[in-house]
Amino acid sequence: MRALLFDGKQLQFNPRRDDPQLAPGEAVIRPLLAGICSTDIEICRGYMNHTGVLGHEFVGVVEQVHADCDDKSKKLVGSRVVGSINCVCGRCDLCKRGLSSHCRHRTVLGIAGRDGCFADHFTLPVRNLIGVPDAIENEQAVFVEPLAAACQLLQQLHVEGRPFITVLGDGRLGLLVAQVLTTLNANVRVVGKHPEKLARCDKWGIKHRLLADNTPRADQDIVVDCTGSASGLKLAMQMVRPRGKIVLKTTVVDQAGVDLSPLVINEIELIGSRCGPFPHALSMLAEGRVDVTSLISRRIKIEQGVEALSLARQPDVLKVLLEF
Repeated sequence: MRALLFDGKQLQFNPRRDDPQLAPGEAVIRPLLAGICSTDIEICRGYMNHTGVLGHEFVGVVEQVHADCDDKSKKLVGSRVVGSINCVCGRCDLCKRGLSSHCRHRTVLGIAGRDGCFADHFTLPVRNLIGVPDAIENEQAVFVEPLAAACQLLQQLHVEGRPFITVLGDGRLGLLVAQVLTTLNANVRVVGKHPEKLARCDKWGIKHRLLADNTPRADQDIVVDCTGSASGLKLAMQMVRPRGKIVLKTTVVDQAGVDLSPLVINEIELIGSRCGPFPHALSMLAEGRVDVTSLISRRIKIEQGVEALSLARQPDVLKVLLEF
């Protein structure tokens, strides 16, 4: 099969990668579209020490399930699905406490210990899969994973009054996060570097400002860092008020040199935020409460996957999709 993989040194397209082996309780999925994420780019810089097939954002069709699966699971064959990326044991202390996304023995699709979806076929546990309603197009469904990550904020943030929230970063995740946060009773704005990206906020009714025109005043109740840069946390600490909250949605390899003393001095709450609820994301798409298709910059064939990741790194590009 065709696959896009990282060998620990370089990204490469392999036209003859072996098909994945189907394990008990799992399904073989053929992707229809896959999205390139900042995490994929960071992996190629050493994040998580992952080697193998990249990719974790997808919409695909179930082609086969393991013979040990029940009748309900077997009915998924031929269905269009998305899937949670965390593959968990269900037996460790964290799984039993309802924290399965932090399973001590988990593998993560295309990120840790498991080949990803940038290939003609890949596998996931059947229990990770969720059917996609007919009303949701493939170009929308491929955004479910990052949109779910944005929706995770709704579970982690308990707002009172009408707080001031700033989203740092006008990239693909930042613009999703901003749209999701507008469902709260909050004043939301986006701060970014690119006028052409920020312009999308106008049609969504979201305030925005260029970073060059932004003066940190330590007056924001909540700051969400989606910059993908080590400088994001430093700026967030300058913008948040004392006893405010900073949410990190950024995964960068090197945060060295960042002075964390303001977190102590100003009693700031620092919250890490990762994966989120897929059903909530699907509902938002089905109800038209979030615009994702305007974030698509390019659609590129898997054979040009190396060039596609290079394109996704460009500052004027939002979401690049891979076609199979």
